[in-house]
Amino acid sequence: MELLVGILVKVFFFAFIVGMFTFVIRMFVRGHKEEARIRDGWKKLAQIASERDWTYTARARGEVDQYCGVGPMPSRGENLSAWHYTTGEFRGRSFKYFEHRYNSPMSGGEAAERKRPIIESVFVVTAPGSGPSVEVLQPSKLDAMLDRRPRMPLGVPEFDEGFRVVAEDETFVRNALSAGVVPFLLAHPQAKKSPLQLRDNELFTWYTGTLAPEAVDEKLNYLCDVLDRIPAQAWTAA
Repeated sequence: MELLVGILVKVFFFAFIVGMFTFVIRMFVRGHKEEARIRDGWKKLAQIASERDWTYTARARGEVDQYCGVGPMPSRGENLSAWHYTTGEFRGRSFKYFEHRYNSPMSGGEAAERKRPIIESVFVVTAPGSGPSVEVLQPSKLDAMLDRRPRMPLGVPEFDEGFRVVAEDETFVRNALSAGVVPFLLAHPQAKKSPLQLRDNELFTWYTGTLAPEAVDEKLNYLCDVLDRIPAQAWTAA
């Protein structure tokens, strides 16, 4: 009996080792494929810009310092790097998109330098007018813990439950969002994963992850669709 138990232990141990090696190899292959996919996507970004007469820069410094405090951007900074920085015109509006990269604040020293940076992809479209700051975010427990700014209910229960509006001017928010934007966001699948922020005359959205070619038209169309639904009088009354 003891001999049988010993054999079974050895068999299980061997199977465990083989399983671990198989898992590591699969993860390595998967990671290599993902890395190749991302690099191929970056090449396509340059190609898209060339085909559409947009301006593409693999790495631009200082061009996005003005966006400090917006979305995932740091609250302050100078000579910040914007990766795959692209500018041009889309549906008659000026736009920019880029990657912002940073190391996790939870890591430090040499370990942080060896880790992959966190990447945020940011899209910006110029609005037809200028207005007070407005943010349309997804509510979360983390927001409740870290962001003490009060949310502004718009009186639409489904929207107030699914979105968190932070703004400086309630009148502007109601003029800008209530008529067309609120129904659009409730119906659009992009809204649940695409926060919005209006600052001055620019509308932003962003997501965590590398810039993907398929996201270009998707996000730019989303921002333009939102702007199309803001009444003209909302800008003139701001």
